[in-house]
Amino acid sequence: MFGKTQRQKTRLQKTKGQETTPQKNWFQPTFGAHVVEQDRTQFRLWAPGARRVDVEVEGLHSATMTPGDDGCVTAELACGHGDRYRFRIFAGDDELGSLVPDPAARAQAGDIDGPSVVIDPSHYQWKNVDWQGRPWHATVLYELHVGILGGFNGVRQHLPYLAELGITAIELMPVSEFPGARNWGYDGVLPYAVEASYGSPDDMKALIDEAHSYGLMVFLDVVYNHFGPDGNYLANYAGPFFREDIVTPWGPSIDFRQPMVRRYFIDNALMWLTEYRLDGLRFDAVHAISEQDFLVEMAETVRARLDPTRHVHLVLENEGNTSSLLNPQQFTAQWNDDWHNVMHVLLTGEQEGYYSDFVDDATPRLARCLSEGFIFQGQRSRHGHARGEPSAHLPPTAFVAFLQNHDQTGNRALGERLSVLTDAETRAAAEVLLLLSPMIPLLFMGEEWGSTRPFLFFTEHNHELAQAVREGRRAEFSDFSDFLDETARERIPDPNALTTFEASIPDFAARETSPFAACLARYRTLLALRHEHIVPRLQDAKALGTKVLGDEMHGDKAVLARWRMNDDTHLVIALNLGQQPVATPGLGVGQLLYETADGAARAAESGRLPPRAAVAWLQHNPGAEEICA
Repeated sequence: MFGKTQRQKTRLQKTKGQETTPQKNWFQPTFGAHVVEQDRTQFRLWAPGARRVDVEVEGLHSATMTPGDDGCVTAELACGHGDRYRFRIFAGDDELGSLVPDPAARAQAGDIDGPSVVIDPSHYQWKNVDWQGRPWHATVLYELHVGILGGFNGVRQHLPYLAELGITAIELMPVSEFPGARNWGYDGVLPYAVEASYGSPDDMKALIDEAHSYGLMVFLDVVYNHFGPDGNYLANYAGPFFREDIVTPWGPSIDFRQPMVRRYFIDNALMWLTEYRLDGLRFDAVHAISEQDFLVEMAETVRARLDPTRHVHLVLENEGNTSSLLNPQQFTAQWNDDWHNVMHVLLTGEQEGYYSDFVDDATPRLARCLSEGFIFQGQRSRHGHARGEPSAHLPPTAFVAFLQNHDQTGNRALGERLSVLTDAETRAAAEVLLLLSPMIPLLFMGEEWGSTRPFLFFTEHNHELAQAVREGRRAEFSDFSDFLDETARERIPDPNALTTFEASIPDFAARETSPFAACLARYRTLLALRHEHIVPRLQDAKALGTKVLGDEMHGDKAVLARWRMNDDTHLVIALNLGQQPVATPGLGVGQLLYETADGAARAAESGRLPPRAAVAWLQHNPGAEEICA
């Protein structure tokens, strides 16, 4: 029990005269705390392993919840928006019970072990009520970390800049409640709750609302393949949530054979898309979900429940390259790790870790990627397993391309960006392919001005777990040539140190200064060209083929790619990442869109593409022959 005075102190302030009952268009999740009318809330928890569950609301007497046949317990109490509560779980012979947060809480008062907070979805009053989103082919994604930018209100300060840059969608790394105040977000344990250190649910809604006023979509990265290592109490009262016969890199596998487990995550996706009016979700590492049919059920359920006039986009991260999931009834697109990995090998020459799969015949592999989407379409990797399905039938917009993202930067031992791994000329050539090709481009915060600050792996765990994470992080790189000895591994930053987090904050103030301003200007120009010339022609665009330039067997880091756009013009991009010029076939007359150096287009049209260069043209009257067949 808690005193009445404490209850009054912890109540979130309601706006005078504000409607507090849920709006009819909100989707109500199966689990959690639901305000059914002003100052009346219903609680529902799946606890098949508990013999009794009490709900304790600050300021009220403890109430024993009523069990149902489905393993759920329910209770309805006189409380509302802003009230704090916990569940007391009685299992086995435990007479005192243990207090746990609500696994479907929309907010926490403090950290993962603190009280949960009742949130009324209608408390926030939306301004852009008519927003319907933007079509997928117009998407230019900008991935960012909310905590790094100062929470939800901090991100809002960057919205005018991002809209002016040419971004059309911001993608938030996970925002669900995690241990401490510093984390990438993939250690979340309360998927429904907004991370308290970032702000309140209303703060997140205000960010989304303001983004929509700038014409920006907002995507959220969600994690349904595992829970973090600290603060997950589900196993104590809902044992069937996990299966013991499969272990993931993060612990026991979530049991998606259970209908209640499926409902928990599908409801979560629907909550984000309806209650928060997000424009899309990116589903993290779905290859780690053992029951792949869950993905089909989730996507089809979400599509069926949403207003069909809205533009809502569902994007996968999937090592399995399951192209059959990419269709209008299910998922819009997939992050194309194959695109990134082969480009990274060509740009840096790195061969360790997963890059080893892309070293042999890297240029022909890039050519296949530009023409067919995935590189791995059923072939075996060096790690011994086959992955992927044929993807040549898919449109280029089914793939999200990127030169950098949180994973590919932050999972490096020292978090180096491409700006310190390769020279500016070569990087500029790669940026032309990223921003002007028909695949959907994704930028990682700071990339657009060539920031040289690292993006490191950071956490804020308790002392014992922090030590384990620190040691595990350093052991992870023990087979890499730069970190073979223990002394070298000690250079790897401690994830739990505040300095590691602070070192990862992008230097936004430097973006208009030398030498960064030139890179930023290039991104602005290329994105403007994309919106003017590529996006209007992008729907129904089709790859016509990509020709390897130079050594036709192995390539010289140079390709010539061609796509037929929806007005029958041809988009042609010539790319040379090598140190020597390469011969080009006759290109015909085209409208020059961009060249990375003066004279590069004329040289390429004359039969010789300079080194570290890229050129893009539109051919309005292409010949019958297809030079990239």
